[in-house]
Amino acid sequence: MIETEEHQALRAAVAALGRRYGRDYLARVAREGRHPDELWADAAKLGYLGVNLPEEYGGGGGGIAELSIVLEELGAAGCPLLMMVVSPAICGTVIARFGTDTQKSAWLPGLADGSRTMAFGITEPDAGSNSHRITTTARRDGDDWILTGRKVFISGVDTANATLVVGRTEDARTGRLKPCLFIVPRDAPGFSHSVIDMELQAAEKQFELTLDDVRLPSSALVGDEDAGLLQLFAGLNPERVMTAAFAIGMGRYALSTAVDYAKTRQVWKEPIGAHQAIAHPLAAAHIELQLAGLMMRKAAALYDAGDDAGAGEAANMAKYAAGEACVRAVDQAVHTLGGNGLTREYGLASLITASRVARIAPVSREMILNFVSHQTLGLPKSY
Repeated sequence: MIETEEHQALRAAVAALGRRYGRDYLARVAREGRHPDELWADAAKLGYLGVNLPEEYGGGGGGIAELSIVLEELGAAGCPLLMMVVSPAICGTVIARFGTDTQKSAWLPGLADGSRTMAFGITEPDAGSNSHRITTTARRDGDDWILTGRKVFISGVDTANATLVVGRTEDARTGRLKPCLFIVPRDAPGFSHSVIDMELQAAEKQFELTLDDVRLPSSALVGDEDAGLLQLFAGLNPERVMTAAFAIGMGRYALSTAVDYAKTRQVWKEPIGAHQAIAHPLAAAHIELQLAGLMMRKAAALYDAGDDAGAGEAANMAKYAAGEACVRAVDQAVHTLGGNGLTREYGLASLITASRVARIAPVSREMILNFVSHQTLGLPKSY
């Protein structure tokens, strides 16, 4: 898991871009109710948004390893782009792997250069972490599909050109419902969204979606109708890796702010960072973030090598480790600054809420522990 010179150069280049914007920029955009369009445009111009997508469609020809580096470094600079998790990582990957030639030509160039974005709709109000309870259904009507259902906590729907929706179709042989993926244009009749009032202040808003008999052509189906979970997890594993990158970047930003403060803040003879009660927790936070980064890079390497099973285990563990490390790093950073850690000047207080996201979404840490206990350790299920 030692990074190549190319990866190190990519980190340095993205970090330079991140420093041009920083936490103040993203906080200002969120307060003004805007989107980080300037940063998105600059990242696109430099080829960072599509670094994982195929070269023949305008991408960088890399993988999730490269895309996770971009998100982590922007996060470490205080200005992560949440839609990177959704548009190029989930939707772009699924379309690149399973889309038709027409779907690839229609979507991948825009996703690669940032001119188009796509949201991802899987979570439902009554299903929670149980994807088997998804009630959004797709039924055939001649050559068309009719989608009906609801989704919640869907990022970026207001600006996305379309949403990749997870629905369920009936298997003609067994009568059982199976997951399928559909591209739903933003202006499709019967497709509507409403913003969810979140306590968390972020540039990217969360939405509830309603699909009221949305009629789609057969070409809206992504991949094989019978592929089911294979196609779904082709997008969910990159989502976990990118969530880990998001969390590690945030943790690094908080830790860096605390370290800088501890080096200069002096209330007795020496700076407070000289005291082990301050220094040791910060050192432990650094170690935990580095360990999470190693697992994230392993997960990305496995996924990019085509080992979906190995990547599934590693991506879940990476997401778990990164979420825990991020929360502890933010907590210790705020505590290091004391009262200053709660001021807008230092930009840490808002991370107390934001850091919890990596523990909750896109899958809770408890469900990851379930996955590891069942799939890795072979323990029996309780559900």
